Amino acid sequence: MKLDSNNHSVFLMYHLVLVVKYRRKVIDDTISDYAKNKFVSLSEKYNITLVEWNHDMDHVHILFKAQPNSELSTFINAYKSASSRLIKKDFPHVRKKLWKEMFWSRSFCLLTTGGSPIEVVKNILKIKG
Repeated sequence: MKLDSNNHSVFLMYHLVLVVKYRRKVIDDTISDYAKNKFVSLSEKYNITLVEWNHDMDHVHILFKAQPNSELSTFINAYKSASSRLIKKDFPHVRKKLWKEMFWSRSFCLLTTGGSPIEVVKNILKIKG
């Protein structure tokens, strides 16, 4: 197993699952790519690096690396807030299935990869559902 490291610590990857509010089926390839680009641009400020991104119509799977000093919950909440606002602004048809400013469900699932080989984790992310 290969661990990333900095001067004082070693660390693995995280698997984040974000679900659309009410599990509405509104994510297509265009919205997914847009959300992915927003993730990448915001993640730079938090020492977070995207490794893999996959989506279904009502959720996304994100595999990323984060330094131990990254404020994960702060980043995730900032990302959800900014991407919700921007997706609903730039894709107005989404508003017909969702209301208010929430695009993402309030909760999220954040898991460590547990040292699994990266190819195994990437294959899991490619499974729809």
